[in-house]
Amino acid sequence: MPFLVRNLVFDYRAAEPAIFAHLLNRLSLNREEVVSWKIVRKGLDARKKKAIRYVYTIEISVCDEAACLAKFADDRDVTPVPETTPKTYTPITTDKEIVIAGMGPAGLFAALRLAEYGLRATIIERGRPVEQRVQDVQSFWDHGILNPESNVQFGEGGAGTFSDGKLTTRIRDENLGYILENLVRFGAPREILCLAKPHIGTDKLRRVVAGIRAELLERGFTIRFSGKLTDIMTRKGQVSGLVLNETEELPCHYLVLATGHSARDTYEMLRKRSIHMERKPFAIGLRVEHPQELINGIQYGDRSASGLPTAEYVLTHHDPETDRPVYSFCMCPGGVVMAAASEEGGVVTNGMSSFQRNSPFANSALVVAVGEKDFPGSHPFAGIEFQRSLEQKAFAAGNFSYYAPAQNLLDFASGKGFHDVRSTYRPGIVPVDLAEILPKDVALALKAGVRQFDRKMKGFLTVEASLTGVETRTSAPVRIVRDDTCQSVSLPGLFPAGEGAGYAGGIMSAAVDGIRVADSIVRDLCLK
Repeated sequence: MPFLVRNLVFDYRAAEPAIFAHLLNRLSLNREEVVSWKIVRKGLDARKKKAIRYVYTIEISVCDEAACLAKFADDRDVTPVPETTPKTYTPITTDKEIVIAGMGPAGLFAALRLAEYGLRATIIERGRPVEQRVQDVQSFWDHGILNPESNVQFGEGGAGTFSDGKLTTRIRDENLGYILENLVRFGAPREILCLAKPHIGTDKLRRVVAGIRAELLERGFTIRFSGKLTDIMTRKGQVSGLVLNETEELPCHYLVLATGHSARDTYEMLRKRSIHMERKPFAIGLRVEHPQELINGIQYGDRSASGLPTAEYVLTHHDPETDRPVYSFCMCPGGVVMAAASEEGGVVTNGMSSFQRNSPFANSALVVAVGEKDFPGSHPFAGIEFQRSLEQKAFAAGNFSYYAPAQNLLDFASGKGFHDVRSTYRPGIVPVDLAEILPKDVALALKAGVRQFDRKMKGFLTVEASLTGVETRTSAPVRIVRDDTCQSVSLPGLFPAGEGAGYAGGIMSAAVDGIRVADSIVRDLCLK
């Protein structure tokens, strides 16, 4: 049985031969006694800028493992690799029609899980294949021409396709390894299996998505692009079919609803069908952008970051005056700020990075939590209307175009001055006072947060940084209520899944939820 050696600490410049030599010394082994070894976890520790290092966990197999383990029986950093039982997938058959609405992480991994059981499904996606979708998004960025059905929010791969492709999550789930291994199988870099903070990048993620599509088609799935779900038909109180594009009927007994957090028209359709939904809190704010060299210098004490990964940050603050959490969100090292609207007449900002994270700029959302006191009343769509009103204000501030309102960070924080403002955002920006767009409490909390962030990262508050707005699509403002079987409490056969259903936040947690829903469908089929 192989075993793990944890907490091996090396200078960030250490190469694998030096790591292996240290491992041999740590375990008092000769090279000939080692059968194999591999790095299973690698995390950067930059707390001491003069001694930046990586912390490794290594899996090793040796000729006499029993003797080695006995020697280190009292060493908590040397332990056997936990035994795992590979999951088995007993093929099942059914005449029931399964449909997956949405090809984001939840929908794609629900499909991959169903395929493990030999099941097939029809996948409907309102947007276009990722290759055509990229062209539509590029046209929007270059010319301000928005395609409401194929954009940063809608299309194959979901909203995460235009992002940094972060694969970090706070949840613990047995399927996390399964997801990472599948991503690698479809073209993601193998290093995501061991990095403490893995990411794919928007460029490689697009290829992964196309690879998953090819696999599903080979397994007999049907994929319908430009197939927008416009109604759900019922019979005897259960899902019996769907309506696509207002006219076409499609038989369906199990519907995995994984349409993402921006499918506002889908929420409205569900409301008309009396599906129980409830509003949920989320966060809004602005996207900040700094020179990446400046962030490298703050985090590493080295603006060039030679030999180090592109620096990132996570910042939090609770503002006592407004009693609101303020935090950075979706930080994109070496990335760009992008236009992310999905509705005409609204401006939405977001950020993305390539795998190499080689843009000269870093960006992050700076957001403030919002909830009941911001959109009072019991209507489940109060949060959506709150989002929409801010997006429309930003559109008006940008001269009624998709130009984003923007401001120098120092000017925003001080409430005075008029320094130059620059941004990677396309189609372009219009200088404005961003505090006039945001709700008063949100603007106050953000200003206080920025000042606190500068105390934690000296140099963060600088004339070199800019803000663009508004960032409103941090998570779903609605939850589609479901029971312990992952089915809607209002309609059996409807399985809300992923971020748009209010049960995930990010690529990994959405993929986990898609798998959870697929497993629930399999259990239901086995009972019938």
